[in-house]
Amino acid sequence: MAELTPFLLFDGNCAEAMQFYRQCLGGELTVVRVADTPMKEQLPPEQHGKVTYAHLSSGNVSFSATDWLHPTRVPKPGNTVAMYFTGRGYEELRPVFDKLAAGADPDLLDELRDVPFGIYGHLADKFGVHWFFRGEAES
Repeated sequence: MAELTPFLLFDGNCAEAMQFYRQCLGGELTVVRVADTPMKEQLPPEQHGKVTYAHLSSGNVSFSATDWLHPTRVPKPGNTVAMYFTGRGYEELRPVFDKLAAGADPDLLDELRDVPFGIYGHLADKFGVHWFFRGEAES
């Protein structure tokens, strides 16, 4: 079943921020760094300490985060908070992605595709809201 989670983007201090939020809110924190993934082969060594995925869950509070990893886009106020849509596979992600992509900024659209950690896609909808999509790897 698909899930929608608030998603925060940080500029290199995601792990520190998420530890702070865990101290404030309690709960379980998961942090995965570039060095712990197959992505490390695609990124320079100075990126290996950055967080590819973090998730904090404490009772009814649940949100995810990452460090900014896009090679050409830069973080700025307004694009560091997003929605994180997760699902099982293309069948679950594709219809939602396509509907949200109607009128989306073509310069900020990363089509759904297979990546080392599963399925990934991103878009900024016609209202400027950023949506990140992640699905399980196709077998």
